Amino acid sequence: MRFRVDCSPLLKRVGVPRRTFLVGAGALFLGGCTTALPTAPESALVAAPPPPPPPTPLMYAAMLNEEFPIPAVDTTKLDPRFWRQEINYPTDEPAGTLIVDTPGKYLYHVLPGGRAARYGIGVGRDGFAWAGRAIVAYKRKWPRWTPPDTMVARQPELEPYSIANGGMGPGLDNPLGARALYIHEGGRDTLYRLHGTPEASSIGNAVSSGCIRLVNQDVAHLYDTVRDGSPLVVIPDPTMSHLLV
Repeated sequence: MRFRVDCSPLLKRVGVPRRTFLVGAGALFLGGCTTALPTAPESALVAAPPPPPPPTPLMYAAMLNEEFPIPAVDTTKLDPRFWRQEINYPTDEPAGTLIVDTPGKYLYHVLPGGRAARYGIGVGRDGFAWAGRAIVAYKRKWPRWTPPDTMVARQPELEPYSIANGGMGPGLDNPLGARALYIHEGGRDTLYRLHGTPEASSIGNAVSSGCIRLVNQDVAHLYDTVRDGSPLVVIPDPTMSHLLV
């Protein structure tokens, strides 16, 4: 059964034309539909995916053909200002010289024509920093690590890797990393090294026991371009004490 409501008598009584009423009622009905549409709860909204990380530069990609494959550098932990690059670098030092800028946390390999390869480095922490002139006596791929007896005395847990016990074998966990350059002064081993590290976050900081560290990809690049006997200049940091003068 259908019911029909006739509003004509009411419209005539209030003086509203039937057509006007129907148009207005239709607009009111549509407006009500518009405002009555349910909205999705906030929990149902899907957040936009985060932007992908920037691609790893080729120079910091994984080195899979090594004796111990080297993972890619986590460049989110390596400030771009410490990325390896070739720059203008006028200096009176001859080509082939290594210059360690301790305050700036850079190592420069002097090239011909007023240029240099620049690397970000980690340096010796306070009390273990050093400065002066020396030479790169020799270099090694995947070196053994033999902490000096003075270090073992400070850290007895290193006794299994002491000189007497033959040191630590090569590998990714070895503190010297993928390469080491051995620093001599006056014909004697200074016990300081330029060496690799997998800890990208340590670059740009004073963290080591006097040695100069580079990410493994950078020390491998340096190893391939530096000759035995190359001079080394270490610029002092005036805020630190120094052992090599």
